[in-house]
Amino acid sequence: MSSRLDDELSRLVSAGVLRQYQADSIRDAADAELDAVLADPGRPRQQQEPAGPEPAKAKEPPAPAHTSALVEVLGYIGGALLLGAVALLTLANWGEMGRAARITTGTAAAVVLLGSAVVLALLRRWGQLSSALAALGCCVAGFATFVAVEGEAGRVVGVAVALALAAGGLWWLKEPSLLVATFGILAVGVLVITADVLTPDTGSAANSAGIAGTGFILVAFVFAMLGLVRDQVTSWSLAGAAMFSSSICWLVQDRGEIMALAVGTAGPAALLVAYGRTRRSAYAVVGCSILLVIWPTALYQLTDNLAGVAIGLVVASGVLLLAVLMLSRRRSNE
Repeated sequence: MSSRLDDELSRLVSAGVLRQYQADSIRDAADAELDAVLADPGRPRQQQEPAGPEPAKAKEPPAPAHTSALVEVLGYIGGALLLGAVALLTLANWGEMGRAARITTGTAAAVVLLGSAVVLALLRRWGQLSSALAALGCCVAGFATFVAVEGEAGRVVGVAVALALAAGGLWWLKEPSLLVATFGILAVGVLVITADVLTPDTGSAANSAGIAGTGFILVAFVFAMLGLVRDQVTSWSLAGAAMFSSSICWLVQDRGEIMALAVGTAGPAALLVAYGRTRRSAYAVVGCSILLVIWPTALYQLTDNLAGVAIGLVVASGVLLLAVLMLSRRRSNE
């Protein structure tokens, strides 16, 4: 072995680039190659072949994407047509339909939608289509239950059935469309419970709006928690929508403008913080939309003066711009 190689290996070991056993392995390999060349001078030295392109492997033809997309679109259209047909049939003949016919129509539509969703889910194909059909089926099942039970109890039981089905579908399919369906069902549930359970018969609509506003705050909390285990962007955006609904309810409530401002600011603030951390544009869009609706409306109800609205918006704008500057400075320091 040449002394030059030995010196270089010793230098690399001293520098910590190589370990001693690695240097010994290289030295032994060089000695073996040298001995082989000396024993057979006509033997060519082993050289590493340049890495060339690997031979092209036969690729399987990709599955035709347009076929599955077409099937999915047809499924959406079929579900929408079924739901539209049921709605038109019900609206056109509601007065003439007997109770049994109403129940049969709603139940049949719910069974078809939910059954199709279950079959597609078991086949593990077209998950979005399956969840969309399940979302529609949950709502139709809730309506069918309301028709079957009737009255205030029917509304409460219908919401409970639809919510239970939506929760089961969300746990199984884990798709955003079921989150949207769950939000819609909970929103209806808040209004039903407010009107049929918590509001006394002598109460006014203005006073019961505060109860509904509190219910929507609870809905926002539910979706904030769902965002930790399911689609975060959809869940937190729907939580912002729930805060917006709560703000609207507080605007209807007698002397509820301050609460509307508080709720209409807390929700967007949380969404804008989430946007700053994740850069998800949906948070910024929902948060800014709530601010642009709630602040002018609430300020106008408080001051009954456009000048007061303008002053309030200038103050809010100053606070937001100051927050932006502070966050920018903190980011630059980091």
